Amino acid sequence: MKQKIREEIRKKREVMNKEDVFSKSYTIQEKLKKTAEFRNAKNILFYVSTKNEVETHRIIKELLSSGEKNIIVPITDKKNKILKLSVIKSFSELTPRTHGILEPENKFIRPIEPEKVDLVIVPGIAFDKSGNRIGSGQGYYDKLLNTMKNTKKVGLAFELQVIDDIPQEDHDVPVDMIITEKRIIKENENDEK
Repeated sequence: MKQKIREEIRKKREVMNKEDVFSKSYTIQEKLKKTAEFRNAKNILFYVSTKNEVETHRIIKELLSSGEKNIIVPITDKKNKILKLSVIKSFSELTPRTHGILEPENKFIRPIEPEKVDLVIVPGIAFDKSGNRIGSGQGYYDKLLNTMKNTKKVGLAFELQVIDDIPQEDHDVPVDMIITEKRIIKENENDEK
C-alpha cells in the first residue's frame, strides 16, 4: 500500500516544472518562517532538497547568511542505516554524497546530538492530515525522529502530497505540523489555516 502511494505521488511531483517547484517552495518557506515553532527555534535540522521535493536550498542559504539560527543537516550512515547530524556554517561545505544528496564534506562535519535540535524540517513523499508520513522507504528519518520525542517536527509538502489517510506501522513517527503552499495543518487541531 505504501509503495503504491509512493509511486503515485512521485509521478505527480515529477510533472511539476521548475518554476512551480520554486514558486510553491518559496510560499511554503515564508509560511514556515512565520510559525512560532520556527521563530522560537535556535538549532534547526533541515533536509537538503533534491529533485522535486519542496526546495530548501534558498532558506538554508538565507539563514546561514543571517546567522540567526544554527543550521543542521543529516548525514547518511549507510553502514548503520541511520542519520547522523552536523552543523554547517556555509552551503559550500556540502557536496553530493549518498543518492546524490548534498551532505557536508568530511572536513566540515561538526557533530551535534539529536536532543540539541529544537526543530526538525522533515521531508516526505506523502503526508496525511494527522501528520503521518511516507518517506522514501529506508526508515532513516523514522529512526532519527524516534530519538527526538520532544522535538517539534514540521513536514514541508506540496498540496498534491497531502492525502486522506496513510497506513501506519509501529516505527512510524508523525510530524506535528505540515506546511503546504495552500495551508498549515497542525496535529491535534481540527482547524486548518
